Amino acid sequence: MLLQFSFSNFRTFRGRQTLNLVAGNRDKTLPENCITPSLPGLTGKLLRWNKGVAIYGANASGKTTVLEALEALADMVKLSAKLTDPKEAIAQIDPFALDPAAAAEPTAFVVSFIQDGVRYEYRVAATRERIYHESLRSFPTAKEEEWFTRDWSDESGEHVFGPNKPETFKRDPVLEKRTLPNALHLSKLVSENDKQVEPVFRWFKERLCFLDLSARSRLGNWFSTQQLAEKTPLKERILDLLRHADIGVTGASVREEPRDEAEWERILKIIPTDKQEEFKKSKRLQTELLHRGPGGVSLPLDWDAESAGTHRLFALAGPWLDILEKGYIVCIDELETSMHPLMVRELLRLFFSDKENANRAQILFTTHNPLLLDLTLIRRDQVWFADKDDEGAAHIYPLTDYEPRQGESLVRGYLAGRYGAVPFVPSGLLSGETDTLPVVEEKEPVHE
Repeated sequence: MLLQFSFSNFRTFRGRQTLNLVAGNRDKTLPENCITPSLPGLTGKLLRWNKGVAIYGANASGKTTVLEALEALADMVKLSAKLTDPKEAIAQIDPFALDPAAAAEPTAFVVSFIQDGVRYEYRVAATRERIYHESLRSFPTAKEEEWFTRDWSDESGEHVFGPNKPETFKRDPVLEKRTLPNALHLSKLVSENDKQVEPVFRWFKERLCFLDLSARSRLGNWFSTQQLAEKTPLKERILDLLRHADIGVTGASVREEPRDEAEWERILKIIPTDKQEEFKKSKRLQTELLHRGPGGVSLPLDWDAESAGTHRLFALAGPWLDILEKGYIVCIDELETSMHPLMVRELLRLFFSDKENANRAQILFTTHNPLLLDLTLIRRDQVWFADKDDEGAAHIYPLTDYEPRQGESLVRGYLAGRYGAVPFVPSGLLSGETDTLPVVEEKEPVHE
């Protein structure tokens, strides 16, 4: 479970940004949208976290970059141990481009999460050349335990590790010496079969999931098709979802076709790493959806004749239900692409339902859709915005900074620019046009 994520000096972001999933106790609405974990040392305290957050913003505002920052950290953890050249650049580090000084300063990440009932905090600060800081803390009880710290010393030209005597963590001086300056010590420990940090690594590798649903995405229907072909437990759930989507689907069939090697290689590049071996062994399958015809007869429709929205819903159905079943944390860019807003609402309702989401999956998604700003669907502390200042640096901030009233229309306030994070086009896209947005009195944000 993700609790909080902070980052700085990454792409469009210069200063430190923090995305906090904590649910405010003063807001009693939509309790199903929250998770109340049982954590050592926190018994009796009502600490809740949201099952999801929506990030709004104009084009190029930085909202996608928030998800990319978390993905960059996850990729560092998963791939860092594969580095064999101490001079190789750290590919995931991409500092703020509009300030020349930023290139020499570390990009920093801090993530707080729960794995196997224990809270952890992991920190990394790095330039493209080396790791400047790395640390891992655990909270098996109310008391913090510092497992290891690692800081670069310009004076000695090497990393200094600590603490000298961790309470429960067993340091390995040999592996510390063998960790390359451009590689993560966490990844090195895992590659050497250190079981102590295994849960932390598994959280990054197996709990985090990233999906791109934007117009540039090429999300395929391979996973959903496999569930139908292999008649897995997800098959009937996928078909139920399609039947209830009001697109006329009554069933589906799958047939095998000759493999197109070029297409096979393209798909292999975009599916999750942990699914690639399974995909390589699979056959080329084509789905045909059955539709309601005259007289109640179900007839197959060629896949190419289906709408883009149907393609997207079918491709998403399998992964979506799998995420709910396994309790993943999923990050999705442009959730609403090619789908009706009401369909997106119903997909989110599955996430926020205790019955359908018994394993506490979480979702972080970007969107332009103002119709999702509905207080019967989403809590006020689940809404975040991304915007840029006059110097081109992006910032994120929560809707709760503006203390919206319970009965306030969030849709109207957002479209009117009250919360920022909308395009500013005072004279229209062409000269001579006038602004047609309604003018409202803006309220200054309240910062805690």
